[in-house]
Amino acid sequence: MNHKRLSLGPLPEDLAETLRGLSVNARTGNLRSGDTLDIEAPFDGTAFGWVGKGTEEDVEDAFTVARRVQTSWRASTFADRKRILLRFHDLVLKNRELLLDMIQLEMGKNRASAFDEVMDVAINARYYGNHLASFLRPSRHPGALPVLTRSREYHYPKGVVGQISPWNYPLTLGISDALAALAAGNTVVAKPDSSTPFCTLLALKLLLEAGLPENVMQVVTGPGRVVGNAIADRCDYLMFTGSTATGKTLGEQVGRRLVGFSAELGGKNPMIVQADADLRRAVEGSVHGCFSNSGQLCVSVERIYVEEGIYDDYLRELTAAVSAMSIGPGLDWSVDMGSLASRQQLDTVTEFVEDARAKGATVVTGGRARPDLGPYFYEPTVLTDVSDDARLRREEVFGPVIYVQKVRDVEEALRLANDTTYGLNACIFGDPRTAWEVAPRIEAGSVNINDGYTASWGSVDIPLGGVKESGMSRRHGREGLLKYTETQNISEQRIMPIQGPSALGRKAYATIVSVALQAGKTTGILR
Repeated sequence: MNHKRLSLGPLPEDLAETLRGLSVNARTGNLRSGDTLDIEAPFDGTAFGWVGKGTEEDVEDAFTVARRVQTSWRASTFADRKRILLRFHDLVLKNRELLLDMIQLEMGKNRASAFDEVMDVAINARYYGNHLASFLRPSRHPGALPVLTRSREYHYPKGVVGQISPWNYPLTLGISDALAALAAGNTVVAKPDSSTPFCTLLALKLLLEAGLPENVMQVVTGPGRVVGNAIADRCDYLMFTGSTATGKTLGEQVGRRLVGFSAELGGKNPMIVQADADLRRAVEGSVHGCFSNSGQLCVSVERIYVEEGIYDDYLRELTAAVSAMSIGPGLDWSVDMGSLASRQQLDTVTEFVEDARAKGATVVTGGRARPDLGPYFYEPTVLTDVSDDARLRREEVFGPVIYVQKVRDVEEALRLANDTTYGLNACIFGDPRTAWEVAPRIEAGSVNINDGYTASWGSVDIPLGGVKESGMSRRHGREGLLKYTETQNISEQRIMPIQGPSALGRKAYATIVSVALQAGKTTGILR
């Protein structure tokens, strides 16, 4: 796990020029206070740019503009919105190297994990560009009475959607959810995390190049307690990704105004390794599912339950694979795992591991910080023998730390997997014939078979989200767009009213209708 420490030094000129432009433009140069926030590179701890420090008044200004332009954006055609999203798709792929540099610079992750973000944004842009018309077009439905009642379902944008996104996936979570809101005809006011604003600003720049009208999406940078709360107080719908604790607070805040809320929150995601699993595939999937993005993702695996028949072989092979991982900084493809994002994340990970170690856990591999590589590096870590009272058993680490536990059988694995207040993601490695029987019994919003998390995350035609304290509502799929709309039922009654013709007595009409309803159910005409 050795790698040379990096000093960033002079940035590539295209990246440096982009940062200069984003720092003084893209909604950050007009903030009232004139105060700024320095943005730090986790690789070496140096400041590489700045953005404006927004205030509540700045958020008020943004919403005033957003409400004014929302009328014209709502009137835009489905074809116009599709054209913009598909142009944006192409620009994301065309500028992928610049985006990769920006993601790594802001967040400290390795390049392969950064590419996951670029791919995700392109997929979401393409998906909603190609499907928004079919999702939003008025649709016919059976009316109250066949022939006599004609009903249609309409969808209209909520208005101004507020978005508060975290630091761990600054491009994906900074723009992908907004794409669905924009596709539905809403305007968006977004607050990226204070430590990772540039990816959202760069994505907005590309959206404007793709043809998005000015001010349809605005970004207000600044502290969450100020800018985030101000957005929650004004939006017509709130999209939040972050911790369960903050999600509960924001949910209460928007709930007082009866405003809709979508949240992807924390997780303590389990993996089950069945005795019939392909050992090589299970180990490779574990490394990816546990240590991508340095374990700093809400769907990352943090606990692994292995059937006793395969436990020893699995642990031996997993230990070898994790010990062989390369970690370090660098804007290239050679590193398996990058840095943690901040001093706070490093301190949290260290506390979890030391707490488990003090309570009897065995550190099989890893378990230490690597200041020789950079200020926030921590080795990918595997533990066993984690006691019930260790924080690691139930609390989310959000770092490159997992524990492995031997179980008698799948039934015990299921019991342990479901013994949590969370329910975001899970995975099973094993023979698909048996794994498909086990998967629906796991209490999680997504379950992957022979994959850690990417299979479900990348299947954007299916809604994705958490159960229990891992969130509410969904992103992706039809639901991921329609949540940003109001549903309207327009029904026409023809020939005669539902109450029957005035010339027919009410008792006689009730008898006729009752017979008709029974006949309709029996014949299948009424469903």
